[in-house]
Amino acid sequence: MRIAIHGLGRMGMQIAHKLSDDGHQVIAHNRTSEKIDEAEQFGAIRAEAKQQAIDAFKDEPVVVWLMLPAEVTDTQADEWFKVMPKNSILIDGGNSDFRLTKKLSEKVEGNGFRLVDVGVSGGVWGYRYGFSMMAGANDKAAFDLIEGALQTLAKPDGAYHYFGSSGSGHFVKMVHNAIEYGMMESLAEGYRILKEGPYKHLDLGAAGDVWQHRSVITSWLNELCRDALKQNPELEGIDGYVAENGEARWTLETADSLNIAMPSIRAALDVRLASQKGDVSFATQLLAAMRNRFGGHAFNKDD
Repeated sequence: MRIAIHGLGRMGMQIAHKLSDDGHQVIAHNRTSEKIDEAEQFGAIRAEAKQQAIDAFKDEPVVVWLMLPAEVTDTQADEWFKVMPKNSILIDGGNSDFRLTKKLSEKVEGNGFRLVDVGVSGGVWGYRYGFSMMAGANDKAAFDLIEGALQTLAKPDGAYHYFGSSGSGHFVKMVHNAIEYGMMESLAEGYRILKEGPYKHLDLGAAGDVWQHRSVITSWLNELCRDALKQNPELEGIDGYVAENGEARWTLETADSLNIAMPSIRAALDVRLASQKGDVSFATQLLAAMRNRFGGHAFNKDD
């Protein structure tokens, strides 16, 4: 299929590349031309302007995939509305608040278009191993039309699922990321007490390696911890500042509205917020190392 990708950052570029490699015709659009240059190297069609992207579809259905920060997705959708033909499909693949996705869907449909929200997980490894994708749409036919692209992006070991009406994909992804916060925090705290506990100079990388072989906590996150600690046992050069991108906060807001207690996830978010005020430790250093390894996020606040 022919599909325009707007937003060629860490995830967007991988999505564009993977689709192109599997025979889809990708139209590359980005705020900076250097990223479009890069996409051209693997066969994408260059589109400096949105109208150029639309013209490249010719007589095929127009599908535009936004991989943008949540704070600019709405305004960029407005810009696409000006050039897209009616009944075009807009995909929001960013980490968006599902409540705002539902509002965006109303606006998209009110302007004569269709919206599919696709929460995407897999980090910087999705190109190689496949992405995990959680989709929602009021118009199931719109999801069906883009399913071929999701099948490509899931190869070889990823997966996708249509969860229901608009916002449901982003809701499932939001909760996924909130769980991720709690799992990461537990691992980071565990490795910290190994380091600072009564037995000095324990080999933390070796502990992680043993845990990674059929123990109850065997996981990709533990694998990332193990590899980070083997490479840099003292986590030198990592300041312990840990960013948060909204999903755990949105999950907690939703939980509060439903009177659902989520103490583990709340504590994990509080640790990140405290790190941003200077309350750092070996545990927050390890959190930052994990984020870098799965998502390519900066190690330090000022990187």
